[in-house]
Amino acid sequence: MRLIHIPVTAAVTLSIAAASYSQFDARAAERQARSVAEKATCRAVDSAILAYAGVHGDAPKTVRELAGYVKGDISGYRIVRGEAAGPGCA
Repeated sequence: MRLIHIPVTAAVTLSIAAASYSQFDARAAERQARSVAEKATCRAVDSAILAYAGVHGDAPKTVRELAGYVKGDISGYRIVRGEAAGPGCA
């Protein structure tokens, strides 16, 4: 092994460690996780529609009527023919 291999190996190892550490931002990861968790899923909106229909005997006309039946942000969804339509819906 040549003497030059040791400093080159050390430099590469340290640069990889520094790059990895700089990419790990716990606060940013937490903010992203919270924003994703606050959004409702298509399945949750569909379940809320079923719960609403069970209580009221008819499907809701607007998403605003589902406010008490689902947690999270449902502003990106709409109701089409009694089913949820929006992000993640087929």
